[in-house]
Amino acid sequence: MNYDQVFDSAIERLHSEGRYRVFIDILRNKGAYPNARCFAGHNGPKPITVWCSNDYLAMGQHPKVIEAMEEALHNVGAGSGGTRNIGGNTHYHIQLEEELADLHGKDGALLFTSGYVSNDATLSTLAKILPGCVIFSDELNHASMIAGIRNSGAEKKVFRHNDLEHLEELLAETDPAVPKLVAFESVYSMDGDVAPIHAICDLAEKYNALTYIDEVHAVGMYGPRGGGITDRDEAAHRIDIIEGTLGKAFGVMGGYIAADTRIIDVIRSYAPGFIFTTSLSPVLVAGVLASVRHLKSSSVEREGQQASAAFLKKSFADAGLPVMPSTTHIVPLMVGDPVRAKKIADILLAEYGVYVQPINYPTVPRGTERLRFTPGPSHSDAMMTELTAALVEIWQRMELDLRKAA
Repeated sequence: MNYDQVFDSAIERLHSEGRYRVFIDILRNKGAYPNARCFAGHNGPKPITVWCSNDYLAMGQHPKVIEAMEEALHNVGAGSGGTRNIGGNTHYHIQLEEELADLHGKDGALLFTSGYVSNDATLSTLAKILPGCVIFSDELNHASMIAGIRNSGAEKKVFRHNDLEHLEELLAETDPAVPKLVAFESVYSMDGDVAPIHAICDLAEKYNALTYIDEVHAVGMYGPRGGGITDRDEAAHRIDIIEGTLGKAFGVMGGYIAADTRIIDVIRSYAPGFIFTTSLSPVLVAGVLASVRHLKSSSVEREGQQASAAFLKKSFADAGLPVMPSTTHIVPLMVGDPVRAKKIADILLAEYGVYVQPINYPTVPRGTERLRFTPGPSHSDAMMTELTAALVEIWQRMELDLRKAA
């Protein structure tokens, strides 16, 4: 076996398909988001503007968050000291779990090192605990949910995206006596659409199924206190397990679930992804704690972000750019080809100082490659107007079609 040849061949396949991923060498400018510095391919750092960060509300730059992290660093040091089973619960962890449980109106919450881990660990453990469990999964669920379901070994039935009739058909054909779990997301981050949460809960109640919702692209962003779409739509009490991230709108790092204390205790006690992983640094937890508390009482960031997203969508549409329909903060621009998507992104970075990452397969289906913009409260109207003009120039240069404005 020529191992080097196998590895080289695997990478060459990505190059030949135009979807080899290149990660930008970047440093953000503290307190000046979305301004940053790019180091790759330049004589020293080049000023750029970031348009694709998942730090949707720039909370990673918020003075309260930075101050809380600095205070924790000087108070307790850098690391957590190991797993929570060995190192114990730092008081920051306990406080944050209480805040997250309160955010979602649940009895308890449990922290993980990332949103990926919280999905994988919870779904895989839950289905193993429930004998003969069948999981009903939306076809566009995140890779971490798919991994958790696969790792559970449970029977999986995939329903067409947001298709209630198909979901009911699958529920109805399943043995009424077996445990059931419906797993779906609130905001689907590549298209920017939203699940019909109440309707899904209606079906789950009708067929005696548990509900699991991934709110990673919605927590902090929606609802009067930032509890997500379930908060906005007053549906949190109908969901058994709410999963979220601390690395997007909350601006730091980590993942969590919120549920009743019985479920929390089971996952805490049985999930290898929780038990055997070094817990989040108290410095990170302190920063998230400050972020969650701030966004519970402040809607300024949410309102600013929604205004920016609406402005950019309209600007793209008026210019005839192929902006995909979205009711959320995600602004996807369809390209439909991985090579063209990367070329557009490369031109934006090299000539306009605009950073946006092309989104290719397997993140999205082949033929639906796109640029995904996430304008935040700190992106000005002037920035968005300049971005639109740059994209129009590139579209014309590459002889791509511009739609006629309605």
